Amino acid sequence: MILEMKVPSPGESITEVEIAEWLVEDGDYVEKDQAIAEVDSDKATLELPAEASGTITLKAEEGDAVAVGEIVCLIDTSASKPEGDTSTKEDKASKDSDSSQKSTKKEESKSATSETNTYATGTPSPAAKKILDEKGVQPSSISGTGKDGRITKADAMDAVPSMGTPTGGSRGETRSKLSMLRRKVAERLVSAKNETAMLTTFNEVDMSPIFALRKEYKETFKEKHGVGLGFMSFFTLAVVRALREFPAVNSMIDGKEMITYDFCDISIAVSGPKGLMVPVIRNAENLTFRGVEAEVKRLAIRARDGQITVDEMTGGTFTISNGGVFGSMLSTPIINPPQSGILGMHNIVERPVAIDGKVEIRPIMYVALSYDHRIIDGKESVGFLVAVKEALENPVELLMNNDVKKALEL
Repeated sequence: MILEMKVPSPGESITEVEIAEWLVEDGDYVEKDQAIAEVDSDKATLELPAEASGTITLKAEEGDAVAVGEIVCLIDTSASKPEGDTSTKEDKASKDSDSSQKSTKKEESKSATSETNTYATGTPSPAAKKILDEKGVQPSSISGTGKDGRITKADAMDAVPSMGTPTGGSRGETRSKLSMLRRKVAERLVSAKNETAMLTTFNEVDMSPIFALRKEYKETFKEKHGVGLGFMSFFTLAVVRALREFPAVNSMIDGKEMITYDFCDISIAVSGPKGLMVPVIRNAENLTFRGVEAEVKRLAIRARDGQITVDEMTGGTFTISNGGVFGSMLSTPIINPPQSGILGMHNIVERPVAIDGKVEIRPIMYVALSYDHRIIDGKESVGFLVAVKEALENPVELLMNNDVKKALEL
């Protein structure tokens, strides 16, 4: 029996995927549920498992874009599992034979070419020589297309002069096709720049209070909950508090209407092996410090291992991006459409600041809020970022209700 394997739908609104890599070869015997291919959608990379055991026949090549529901391979379920690796050895021997034949043909072709060379081969015509001299190009650096290999005027016109002083170093280049995910991210970033009135406002945060809390409670927190007490929980809960105070930042434009949400689905930008991914923490307003840290860890691991699903990256009402983990001091993050706001975190550096009329060294982080000025006014954007700053600089009162152990569930 021949089983036709079709591309399953990876999620709503996705109509096409791309064969990123076949994990098996044409004619291989595959087991049921064995991963046979990796497919890229515009949101995630997913594995394609075999639907039955048997011999596989590939119907699409790597890099091909195939529609959802299209046949990508056939599986002969009546085939029995081969014993040993005889077929593999035969395939290898066949490939070695093909390679040897190709090498022999190449040598014969080279020999034939050398026999046809004459005194005119590589010699420029008078007109071509004049052009090459003007360009500073050596005749030996180009191949002639004229009779007997003579360099013609057209060859000289097409010749490209060398740039700068030759150093003898490598000047190679490689080309690789952008994945569907990378192409989609590129389209969305350009769309955000072209279709929104994006503006960025900045502020700075004294991280001393958070440093003090983490120093005192992080070991106990990790021992009890199995996750670290990082910065993301403080920032996520500070953002949730600010979104409630300034609901316009938790809104988006839909045609001629403005949609404002009464929940906070916080997208977190994660750098994965296939590029930037933005999984979503659902209903962050209902999570505690432990809940946020556990969810961040879970999503980050799934993104890193390429197991993140489309559903886990769909939606989101506001985004947090942490360029500080890579050493960024300051940036203007790009809105994640159709959202209207994104908070950029940066690295923490000890800087001299004025405290009560005295200069002190404090761990300072610059934060940036990029927002869509079409629906968020300057007063709201600045107020939102100030509210985030206030919560981070006074977390015990504003995020923990003056009860640290209860907030940390210790």
